[in-house]
Amino acid sequence: MKHYTLYIYIYYCLLLVVVGCKPKAEVPSQFSAIETEASIYPDYKDIVVPPNIAPLNFIVRDSLATAYVAQLQGGGHELLAAASDNGIVQMDTVEWRALLNANKGGDVEVKVYAQRPDGWVQYKPYTISVAEEPIDAFLSYRLIEPGYELYRQLGIYQRNLTTFDEVPVYENNREYCDGENHCINCHNYRMGSTESMLFHVRANHGGTIIVQDGKAHKIQLKDSTIITSGVYPSWHPTENLVAFSTNKTGQAFHVYHPEKLEVMDEKSDLLLYDVTKNEVSHIIRTSADMETFPCWTPDGRTLYYCSANASGLIDSSLPDSTISQQLLFQFDKIRYNLMSIPFDPKTRSFGQPQIVVDAVSEGKSISVPRVSPDGRYILYTKGDYGQFHIWHKSSDLWVKDLQTDSCYALNEANSPDVDSFHSWSSNSRWFVFSSRRMDGNYTRPFIAYFDKDGCAHKPFVIPQEDPEWNILLLKSYNVPELSRDAVRISMKDLHQCIYETDGENANYKPNPTAIIQLDGTTGASPRAKVDGTSGASPKKRE
Repeated sequence: MKHYTLYIYIYYCLLLVVVGCKPKAEVPSQFSAIETEASIYPDYKDIVVPPNIAPLNFIVRDSLATAYVAQLQGGGHELLAAASDNGIVQMDTVEWRALLNANKGGDVEVKVYAQRPDGWVQYKPYTISVAEEPIDAFLSYRLIEPGYELYRQLGIYQRNLTTFDEVPVYENNREYCDGENHCINCHNYRMGSTESMLFHVRANHGGTIIVQDGKAHKIQLKDSTIITSGVYPSWHPTENLVAFSTNKTGQAFHVYHPEKLEVMDEKSDLLLYDVTKNEVSHIIRTSADMETFPCWTPDGRTLYYCSANASGLIDSSLPDSTISQQLLFQFDKIRYNLMSIPFDPKTRSFGQPQIVVDAVSEGKSISVPRVSPDGRYILYTKGDYGQFHIWHKSSDLWVKDLQTDSCYALNEANSPDVDSFHSWSSNSRWFVFSSRRMDGNYTRPFIAYFDKDGCAHKPFVIPQEDPEWNILLLKSYNVPELSRDAVRISMKDLHQCIYETDGENANYKPNPTAIIQLDGTTGASPRAKVDGTSGASPKKRE
């Protein structure tokens, strides 16, 4: 811990030296305009940004230059920032905020100047558009190595997107300790507010941590009918309920494969947990289908989820103990459809499942459905197979428009690499997603504007005070979740709950309307049908 503190101290001392060596921020009196675009990192050119985002600091890369000046203009405001030969341009936060506020709904022109041996040059200018709508101020994520076998140095952190402040929500041990280390995952908030939140602890001190009214308690979702404890969660918007998947999950590390890691389910069902009564029941329990990634609509009357039928991949003449191995060798043949099931909040009753998007018939697979807070769109990922799309290069972001029944790829936001887990801002105009487009190995959180016509715009990585941090940080940002407010409970209180309590066992109470089919038939009703189009992209979206 002392060494870690020393490294941080040295880093910031060096940063202060760099800042202190900056040249004066002024536009050169003489320069040559060239048509070459500035090579900047990260790519913040020609993007749409929220009016409350932190400064988009960047690095200019020019092997001939020894100094740089950035000039941002719009709405009668000007911001100047300079850099020495390291090319790191850092902008004044107060001036940046004034510039964005003056240009809501408008554009900011950016001119970058570089001092070369034969004089100053001005690169081709570019534009930053400022939207009218802000983004939710807080982003939570887990920081984790891309490939891992030990639960060491895991943490859930929260970043204020309007500044550069990052605080730990909860961290496990920084050093490996066999008796203490544990995994933490699946942090989730109710309707974008941290007033009701949860996350899971696995292995030592395991349980699900529920936080409400500023207090944390640990629960255990265990029953002989439940495959494992709760996994992927979704808070009901109006009732004190959580839908969970329960998954028997395994992971395999490829010896030689560009995607390195595969996580797959052998079994999975859906659960409903009543937080007030501490009761758990099944929503769907089937032997033929694997249900996962539940997600409520904003009115709380429909639950979306993903479902795969893998029975055709299993040789029933072999022992059940071989199912995992059979599926492992056919991991790229497991595919999921997008499903829905109606729910009556008053009676706590469920209807019959329906196929919403039949991806299997296209030879594709869907995961992580998220309904926009205005209730109009379902944002999901679609890839070639499986449900662990955060490692799948075929994974792209798609939406289904619930008013028009059309499904289309968000081509403006997608990349040739992984584009996966996503979260909506509460005004439905922004979403954050994880992507490996920067280097193919580490996921970084990207922000994209989603306009009123249902179109995504060019995404940008979250800004850092030192833009090199996105290169130097050797951890992936995992499960980015937006929220309007900051987490209130302290890490000390969470630590006490995790380490000093065993967790209260939830009472299992069967739901008479649950879909229970253990005879090998599918959990979807024989009357189930596709609700809308097949998912083909309309030409106007291409």
